[in-house]
Amino acid sequence: VGSSPGDAELTPRQEQSATEDAAFISIQAFPALLDLPQDLEVTKVSCGSRHTAVITRGGELYTWGWGKYGQLGHGDDASSDQPRRVEYLVAEGLQAEEVVCGPWTTYVCVLE
Repeated sequence: VGSSPGDAELTPRQEQSATEDAAFISIQAFPALLDLPQDLEVTKVSCGSRHTAVITRGGELYTWGWGKYGQLGHGDDASSDQPRRVEYLVAEGLQAEEVVCGPWTTYVCVLE
């Protein structure tokens, strides 16, 4: 089967933001074990093209991966290899119910 220019590359690679001193973010095309803080129990997961989001049993949202377009929900465009809790939801008293990651977006359904 031939490949088109839009096909995803299936080999591991490194991504780096425009700044020279930015940390490398590993984009892996294979599953990897991941430890969440405090041994949280994950109830939902969604994967975008270069980022991942999970919801815990307590309704917290954690995201990681490539964040160039703000899709990680941390109020910046930083990328991260480690899961980070989306503090905005905590500050607003919102619980995540569903999460869907798109190519460069993250959609979250929340309960007040």
